[in-house]
Amino acid sequence: MAGFDLTTHPHRRFNILTGEWLLVSPHRTKRPWQGKIESIRDGRRVRYDPTCYLCPGNKRASGDANPQYENTFVFTNDFSALVPHVPEAVKKSEDLDKLGRADLLVASSESGTCRVVCFSPNHDLSLAEMEVEAIQAVVEVWAREYEELGAMPGINHVQIFENKGELMGCSNPHPHGQIWAQQSIPTEPAKEIFHLEEHLRAHRSCLLCDYLALELQEQERVVFVNDDFVVIAPFWAVWPFETIIIPRRHVSSINKLSVNEKKSFADAIKRLTTRYDNLFQISFPYSAGLHQSPTDEREHEEFHAHMHFYPPLLRSASIKKFMVGYEMLANPQRDITAESSAGQLRSLADVHYREKSK
Repeated sequence: MAGFDLTTHPHRRFNILTGEWLLVSPHRTKRPWQGKIESIRDGRRVRYDPTCYLCPGNKRASGDANPQYENTFVFTNDFSALVPHVPEAVKKSEDLDKLGRADLLVASSESGTCRVVCFSPNHDLSLAEMEVEAIQAVVEVWAREYEELGAMPGINHVQIFENKGELMGCSNPHPHGQIWAQQSIPTEPAKEIFHLEEHLRAHRSCLLCDYLALELQEQERVVFVNDDFVVIAPFWAVWPFETIIIPRRHVSSINKLSVNEKKSFADAIKRLTTRYDNLFQISFPYSAGLHQSPTDEREHEEFHAHMHFYPPLLRSASIKKFMVGYEMLANPQRDITAESSAGQLRSLADVHYREKSK
């Protein structure tokens, strides 16, 4: 390994949560860019939009009217991807079954429900611009919904997430997230559960607890810490400014957090999303979501709850990272190292750029 340098030489990194590899090519950050330049709109939005389906008092596409809510508001998605009471079935091709090849075309029914969580009645806010106390109220809603949905018969996984910004396919700019609760455990959480279980079996310790201790020791990829949470650009990050929020205490789901820990979680979310906005002086797009213990009535002592942030912006507010070519056909690849992106995020202020300009 003499002469090898992670900051300059191409190499592979292993994702300990999913068991997958990615290619890192740090020398490519110097290449000129003549690719896609996005059109970014980041003007000041209005506090209330009479045409918005999510603003208080307005009618949604379904015809139902929102209440005049003053904090958070949760409702069942009018266009849910999952619905309850789906007949149980595993569909296989009858013709293939006759040939003994019924395992080639397989489908199974999937039941569940989807909810929308409006973070705030104010149309012009994002999590980065909300007060910590208001974000804490969102965390409380997430915890309550996880517990209530997870207790429903046939619900084995509750996925809480947010798609922020047009670039991430968000269909409405009002600050909101979603919750999909379903019968099966989806692919990404299932991969994490497998590797968390394997580590616990082999070492009798939690994989993320061990990883967190190492990151706190090395400090290279730590963005910031507070009393109860650590924000890291993970060693195996794929997206340019990907981060993960990990609780210091081993806890399997956020409904098990104390009141003070929930406030610390809200603080971590605000400080991270503020730094994202400050990076390119725009309302930074991302997909983010919580991974928590399945709700399948099993004891999941291996699981350590955490929150992923996957932002797509690469070099500036107008250059987006796309998953194409090699990444779709081989494995993910990135140019900006996790250490570099952590350093950039670490150097940014916790005060939002719009607040500075006032």
